[in-house]
Amino acid sequence: MPIVNSDIADIFNKVADLLDIEGANQFKVRAYRNAAWNIQGLTESLADMVKQKKDLTELPGIGDELAKKIQEIVRTGSLNYLKKLEKQIDPNLTELLHVNGLGPKRVGQIYRELNITSVDELKKAAKEHKIQKLDGFGKKIEDKILEDLKDKKEEKNRKNLLQADDIAESLIKYLKKCSEINQLIIAGSYRRHKETIGDLDILVTSNKPKKVINHFIHYDEVKEVLSKGSTKSTIILHQDFQVDLRVVKEDSYGSALLYFTGSKAHNIKLRNMAQDENYKINEYGMFKDEDKKVAGKNEEEIYKVLNIEYIEPELREDRGEIEAAKNNTLPNLIKLADMKGDLHTHTKYSDGKNTIQEMADAAKEKGYNYLAITEHSKSLAIAKGINEEMLLKQIDEIDELNDNFLDFMILKGIEVDILEDGTLDLDDNILKKLDIVVFSIHSKFNLSEEKQTARIIKAMDNRYVNVFAHPTGRKIGLRKPYPVDMARVMKAAKERNCFLEINANPIRLDLKDVYAKMAKDMELKLSISTDAHSIYELPYMKYGIWQARRGWLEKNDVLNTRSWKTLKKFIKR
Repeated sequence: MPIVNSDIADIFNKVADLLDIEGANQFKVRAYRNAAWNIQGLTESLADMVKQKKDLTELPGIGDELAKKIQEIVRTGSLNYLKKLEKQIDPNLTELLHVNGLGPKRVGQIYRELNITSVDELKKAAKEHKIQKLDGFGKKIEDKILEDLKDKKEEKNRKNLLQADDIAESLIKYLKKCSEINQLIIAGSYRRHKETIGDLDILVTSNKPKKVINHFIHYDEVKEVLSKGSTKSTIILHQDFQVDLRVVKEDSYGSALLYFTGSKAHNIKLRNMAQDENYKINEYGMFKDEDKKVAGKNEEEIYKVLNIEYIEPELREDRGEIEAAKNNTLPNLIKLADMKGDLHTHTKYSDGKNTIQEMADAAKEKGYNYLAITEHSKSLAIAKGINEEMLLKQIDEIDELNDNFLDFMILKGIEVDILEDGTLDLDDNILKKLDIVVFSIHSKFNLSEEKQTARIIKAMDNRYVNVFAHPTGRKIGLRKPYPVDMARVMKAAKERNCFLEINANPIRLDLKDVYAKMAKDMELKLSISTDAHSIYELPYMKYGIWQARRGWLEKNDVLNTRSWKTLKKFIKR
C-alpha cells in the first residue's frame, strides 16, 4: 500500500498526542506537531522524495531524527516509536485531546478518576454530569465538552482541501490509466471547493462501464468495496474516506455533473424553476413535457434553457446566485492568474525553512511581481519571533537583494502580534520603516467577544498597520475561532483604511466564505496570502482563491491583484 503525506502526518500527530498525555517536554511535542502540520502542506510526495534520496531536512520543521522516522514510515508503513508509546499509554486517549476544553492534564485526570478512554465514554459521563464533579472542571467545562462532541460527530472523517487533493490526485492518476474512460471529473463538494470534504464523487463517461468499475475497485488504496454495480461503485479507502464513482453516457454528462456537483439546495431551486416552465431536470438530462430531451450534454446548455447565466460551481450554495443569474449580476470571479504577489510569508529569520532569496526566487517563478516577508514578532517565542534588532538586519538584507531584481520586489514587512490590551509587539519607530505591516492574534483566544473585538479595533488604531491576518484564529478540525464581532471589526477596518486577510493555508482558510462575502458587500478589500513558511507552501494560493470565489470575490475586491506601485498608494494610511 503506497504511503501518502497525510499518512505520515497522521502518525506524527498521534506521537505528539501520546507524548502530550505522558507529560513529555513541550518542545518535543511541538516538534512532532509542527512537522505534521508542515507535511500536510507539502505539494511533493514524501514517498517519492525518499525514493529519490532527497534531503528531507530541507523541508520545513524536519530535522535529522524526524527525517529518519519519515524514511522508516515510507519503507515499512509504520513507526516503531509510535508502537512503543501505544504500549505505554492507551492510544484511545488521544481522541480526548481534540475535545474542546480538554488538555493533556485534564485527559489524564479523567482517565485516572473515571477510567474513561473513549469519546463515547466521555459523552456518557458528561450526560450523567460526572465530569462537572471532578476537581477543576465544573458545569461550564462539561457543557463545552458536550457541545464540542456534537460538532465533532458532524466533522468525523472530513478532510481539508489539501488532504482531499492528496487523495484525489493519486486516485485520478490511477483512473486515467484506464483507456476506456473518456471524460473524468470530481464533482460534489470538492468541485464546489468547500473547506472540508466528506467524500469524493467521481463522474466519468465511457462506453464500457463494467471495465471502468473493475479498474476502479482494484485501486491499491481500497480498504473495502461497499458496492459494485454495472454503472456505479462505492469504495472505502485506507484513509477511511469514501469514494463514489458513476459512469454516465456522453449525452447525460452535463446533467449528471450538475446533479452530483450540488449543492442540494441549489439543485432543488433549479428544479423548481424548471418545473414552472414545464421542464424536468435529473441526472439523465433536461426534459420538456416529461420525455423530450432538450439538454444534458453539458451544464451550460441547461442554464441557457432556463434563460439564466451559467453559475460557477463555487457559487452553487443557494445564497442568491440564482437570483443574480436571472438579473445578469453574477460576479466575474477572481482567478489564480490575477494574483500579483503574496503579502504574508516567513523565512529562516523566524520559523520558516527557506532564506529570503529562496522565497523570492520561488515567487518570481510563479510570475509574481512582489513578495512580502512578514516574520513573527518577538512575543511569539515558540515561532522564533524576531526583535527590532533582527528586523533591522532583515531590512538591510532585503534592500541589498532588491538591488539585484528587475520587475520584482521583496517587500519589507512583519507579522506583528496584537497583545492582550490591543497594543502591538513592536514599536512604531520600527513599524514605520516597513512597506507593509500584517498584524494578528496568537494568544489569549479565550477573551470574551467584547474584549477580543475591542482588542482588534484598538490595534487597528495604530496608523502603521495594514492587513489583519487570519482574522478569526481558527484551524479547521483543530481549533475553533475565537469569539469576535466580525461586522464591527470589518466596519472599523474600513473606517481606518485597514484590510482583512483570507489566509490560504488549507488548515486555516480564514476568513470563511460567508465573511468574505460580507466584506465584499461592505466594499472592504481583502488580501489573499499563503502564510507560507517554505517555498513548498507558496502554491497554497489556489486554496485562498477557491475560498475567495466561494465568497463571490472579483479581481478588484482583492488587494494583491494590483501592482505594488498601485497597492502602495491604496494601503497608505
